Amino acid sequence: MKIKIFFHNNCFDGVASAATFAVFYRECINPDAEQYFEGLAHKAGQIFDETRFDGDENAIVDFKYSSSPRLTWWFDHHQSAFLTEEDEHHYHNDPQGIKSGKKFVDTNFRSCTKYIAEVAMSQFDLKADHLYELVQWADVIDGALYPDAKTAVELDAPALHLMLVIESARDEKLLSHIIRDLQIMKLSEVASQPYVTSIFQHYYNRHLGAIDIIKKAAQSDRGVVYFDVSEHDMEGYSKFIPYYLHPEALYSIGVSLSAQRSKVSIGYNPWAKDLRRHNLASICERYGGGGHPVVGAISFSPQDLELACKVAKEVAEELRST
Repeated sequence: MKIKIFFHNNCFDGVASAATFAVFYRECINPDAEQYFEGLAHKAGQIFDETRFDGDENAIVDFKYSSSPRLTWWFDHHQSAFLTEEDEHHYHNDPQGIKSGKKFVDTNFRSCTKYIAEVAMSQFDLKADHLYELVQWADVIDGALYPDAKTAVELDAPALHLMLVIESARDEKLLSHIIRDLQIMKLSEVASQPYVTSIFQHYYNRHLGAIDIIKKAAQSDRGVVYFDVSEHDMEGYSKFIPYYLHPEALYSIGVSLSAQRSKVSIGYNPWAKDLRRHNLASICERYGGGGHPVVGAISFSPQDLELACKVAKEVAEELRST
């Protein structure tokens, strides 16, 4: 029997959610099932390739809903959890949606990892004390609960070393290896494994380079930091760098480019002195993107970089003017 677990790719909460769900599934549902993992990335005009749902059971964690009859389990915590109104209607009304007792969404949770853990403990009687460190760090990282931008950017904690590797490495086998180890080891133990420590310095050097690139590109005006790094290989940079460089900023807007997409990233400074005045997920949804009220993104095709820049500047002006 095969369970296929799909997760938000190159995201600490996505990887942690996959590991937490895998432990829950093994301990509470089927201890003998073979587990397979596959990362999902946001793309322009995104639809699910249902041929990928090739498990006897299929699960999606920390990512958008699919109304496919092949989807068995689903957990998410994003405001923009549904691609279409039809998907949302399916979730609320179809026996394979919320009525299945296997599909869950709650935007009140900062991390999907903690959401899965709490549902698994309260509704399925999961006992997995070794996941405590992972769940706590997922909440800190996805909820931006760092004490300051310095902690978020300078990455002194071992858990943040693992986060950098997860967010930077474009290697499905590596992420699957991390997910499998997180099921049986504490987070700090996984972070100290040689296959993680041996590549950390490479990605840390790239991280330091990203700080320099954003420093040169960033323009701060009326509470908004805007930067376009599309000419650089900058996929997976830390979203906290703008606030590290410009602590006065209330919001940040960045444009980046990869082989898969042109991306507009929008965020609220969690250490800002002023209160947030906008729901950033709602702004992103107007352009086909989504996220949380405090952070969101919009994906365009790689060929639509000019459009991405236009949208980013429109949003920057909107945030500056209100």
